Amino acid sequence: MNKKRMPVIFSGHGSPMIALADNEITHEMKRIGRELAETYGKPKAILAISGHWYVDGTYVQNAARPEQIYDMYGFPKELYEVKYPAVGSPDLTRAVQTALGSSVSVNDSWGIDHGTWTVLVHMFPEADIPVVQLSVNRRLSAAESFELGRKLHGLRDEGYLILGSGNVVHNLMLVDWDNGGGTAAAVRFNDFITDAVISGRKEAVVQYGMHPDAGYAVPTPDHFLPLLYCLGAAGDDDAAAFNKVCNLGSMAMTGYVWGF
Repeated sequence: MNKKRMPVIFSGHGSPMIALADNEITHEMKRIGRELAETYGKPKAILAISGHWYVDGTYVQNAARPEQIYDMYGFPKELYEVKYPAVGSPDLTRAVQTALGSSVSVNDSWGIDHGTWTVLVHMFPEADIPVVQLSVNRRLSAAESFELGRKLHGLRDEGYLILGSGNVVHNLMLVDWDNGGGTAAAVRFNDFITDAVISGRKEAVVQYGMHPDAGYAVPTPDHFLPLLYCLGAAGDDDAAAFNKVCNLGSMAMTGYVWGF
């Protein structure tokens, strides 16, 4: 079966070591990639929205071969040896420019960062789908991020996959490397956001800051905003959750797929 309109995916990425892991979380990432290709066919290209390209503006890449960025420190040598040789897509870049107009500029000063490639090595391990990153604009509010995402909705009809990467709960200051689960606050917030996404209560997700655990779960918005871009791009499509797991105490690996 091959449907033209591509789904939207948001995936948690957590620790960069997920790139080397072989566990239930990575198995789910592999399943999502495999079933997407079987059901919809291979995407023409992937528009990746990573919480690690968090800058003062909305930028899209146009590099023929975007650099793989190892934007993490203090990890084992083998992590820096992971290769994901993605190529760019000028057609997707132009499509983003058409969708966003004057609000977006081309910027190739960044590359494919670990928020993107640690997920893609599992979802699409062959690295045979072009990848273009779109920045997360720190100057936009949650509502404005959602609205920007809505403008990307039409890319799906052109065969492009929109992939957001971040974390519903992401508090690096309180990470507990010996905790295989989540704190009570992490679980409460993750459950709230997941219920809102699945039930289509978009306004509750956009207004996440009103939740009593928001200050703990989202001390900075960089890893949460990709979810709002995806939520906007999803339109009225139904959502399903995968990897509904909290770990390291203050992280949530939960992902969502829309229109799948």
